[in-house]
Amino acid sequence: MRYLALTAALFTIAASLRSQELSADAIVARHLQARGGAQRLRALESVIYRSGTYREGSYIGSGRAFMAMARPYYKIVGDPADTAADFREGYDGSAWEWYRSPGIVVRTVGAANAAMRHNLDPDGPFSDYHDKGSQIERVADATIAGRPVYGILLTLRDGARALYLIDQTTFLISAVRKAAPIHAFGAPVSTEERVGDYRPVDGVLFSFRSTEVEIASGKELNSMTWGTIETNKSLPAEWFSPPAFVRTPLQKFLEQVYYERADTSSVRWSYFAFRRAHPEIDTRAGVEMVGYQMVKMGDHDGATALLTMNARDYPRSSSSAFGLGRALIAAGDSTSARQEFTRALKLDPANKAAAAALASLR
Repeated sequence: MRYLALTAALFTIAASLRSQELSADAIVARHLQARGGAQRLRALESVIYRSGTYREGSYIGSGRAFMAMARPYYKIVGDPADTAADFREGYDGSAWEWYRSPGIVVRTVGAANAAMRHNLDPDGPFSDYHDKGSQIERVADATIAGRPVYGILLTLRDGARALYLIDQTTFLISAVRKAAPIHAFGAPVSTEERVGDYRPVDGVLFSFRSTEVEIASGKELNSMTWGTIETNKSLPAEWFSPPAFVRTPLQKFLEQVYYERADTSSVRWSYFAFRRAHPEIDTRAGVEMVGYQMVKMGDHDGATALLTMNARDYPRSSSSAFGLGRALIAAGDSTSARQEFTRALKLDPANKAAAAALASLR
C-alpha cells in the first residue's frame, strides 16, 4: 500500500511538473489546435449565432437571439431581418446602439463600448493574438468543476484584462474571469463565465453554452444557449450599421443633444432652443432616455443638467424625478438624489425603481 501511495504521489508531482513546463505560448498553441487548428481559425471570415435563448433571473428570452461577427471588425447583436425588434447594437468601426423608442442611434463610449469591441473576432481572442496587439501571460493553475486548468492572462491593446482558464486535458476554454460593470453603470463586478457544450462547425469547435456567475457569491447572473452556429457566410455590409430611417424633429433633437453630452452649456442651450421652437412636442420620455444614455457614457454633468430641466418642465412626472435622481447618484450627490427619489414616490407610490433606489441610500 505504501508503494502504491508513493507511486501515486510521484505521478501527481510529475504531472504537476509537466504542466509547469508548458509556456503560455505552448498552451495557446495547443488550445488553437484543439479548436481545429490555427489555419482553420484564420480562415474564418464570419460566424453567425442563431436561435439563442438568454436567461437572467426569472427572465427567459424568446429563443430568437442572434449575433454575427465578420472580418475585419464587424459585429451585430439582434437579427437585422427582425422588423419588430425594439433594440439592436453593433460595431461597424465604432460601437452603436439603436432604440426603436424613441427612435435614436447612440454611439457609445466607456464600458458599453468596451463590452462590444472586446469580442469582435470570428476566430476568438487567441488566434494571432500578437498581431491583434494583445499579450498573454501564464499565471497560477486552478480547478474548474474538479478539473485542472491552466491560467492564461490576456491583456488587450487597450489594457483590459481577462483570465482564461484552459482545461489541461482538452485544451479548450473552461471559464473566463473578468471585472466589469454588470449594468450600464456602476462599480465593476468580478465574474466567471463558464463555457461548455463544444460542438464542431465546419471543422472548428465552438461553445454553444455559457453561464456567467458572480465570483464572490456564486450567484448565477445570466446564461446563453445557442441553437445553431454557421461560418463563412457572405454577410451584407449594412447588417452591421444602425438601421436607416428618417428622423422626426424630436428624434433629431435627441441625437443632437446626446452628441453634445460632454458640453453642459451646449446641452442646456439645445434643450431650451428646441422646447421654445416646439412647445407642442412632448419631450419628456425621450429626454429621460437620452439622459440615461449620457449617464452610461460617464457624462454626469451634462446628464444632470438635461434631466434637471426635464424635471422642471414636467413637475408632475414621477419618472422624471427618478431619472434625475439616478443621474445625481452617478454624479456622487446622494443628498439631492434622495430628495428626487422621495419626490418620485410621492408622485407615484407604485414607482418600484424609485423605492428600491431610495432604500439603497438608507
